[in-house]
Amino acid sequence: MTGLLDGTARGVLFDIDGVLVTSWNPIGGAAEAVEDVRARGLARAFLTNTTSKSTEQIVELLAGAGIDVEVREIVTAARLTAEYLRTTYPGRRVWMLNHGDIAEDFADIEFDEADPEVVVLGGAGSEYTHEALSRAVDLVLGGVPAVAMHRGQVWAAADGLRVDVGTYLPGIEEVTGTRIVSVGKPGVSAFLAATELMGTMPEQTIMVGDDLTSDVLRAQQVGLTGVLVKTGKFRDSVLSLSPERPDHVLESVADLPTLLDRLA
Repeated sequence: MTGLLDGTARGVLFDIDGVLVTSWNPIGGAAEAVEDVRARGLARAFLTNTTSKSTEQIVELLAGAGIDVEVREIVTAARLTAEYLRTTYPGRRVWMLNHGDIAEDFADIEFDEADPEVVVLGGAGSEYTHEALSRAVDLVLGGVPAVAMHRGQVWAAADGLRVDVGTYLPGIEEVTGTRIVSVGKPGVSAFLAATELMGTMPEQTIMVGDDLTSDVLRAQQVGLTGVLVKTGKFRDSVLSLSPERPDHVLESVADLPTLLDRLA
């Protein structure tokens, strides 16, 4: 179990989907919890694998749910991927397989579906057809590098779970003999980028998430204090079968202020 440096939190990192909202409808007490963190003078940021909405759209949707955040506080898998492409494959033409229009987060990236030099695998949806996945495999077998925005396996909709890109990656890797680089959660660079944005050390930061593995345990591995909430994709069976434990478990993010009081 990890512990806060000097026993005091300096910042809180929130997952969004399943923690603050579900299908962009607010989870009870989320707005109050987010405002409580600000009122305490703690740094805050929002780390999300959501790839169906641009950063600006996410801010607008959260505002519609009564949750006031700023663009600079949002760290998305899409923005991290765009930066990775700029530094690793500068000037390369990209084919993106993704559910949702997030082009504004890739404003300076050249897209070329017909003749790509890099394949980017984003969030799964109806675009993940047999033909599209077959083409991705064929391109990788032909030597075109692939990048995944994240390795999330499921996300929570209002009417149940949806599979995500992480369920497809192992098959593509098996067929192609290639390990596909992933940029967002559960990659450690995503958590470190978020804490850098906040200006806090990992050991001073709390991570609040609904995914035991990708959000909480991975954050704990790099020094953050993990808080698992029982909303969104949370399932009791996953927690009970896990040999690793979260630092804290809450019924929902609404209970975060009480936890912060205990940790103060």
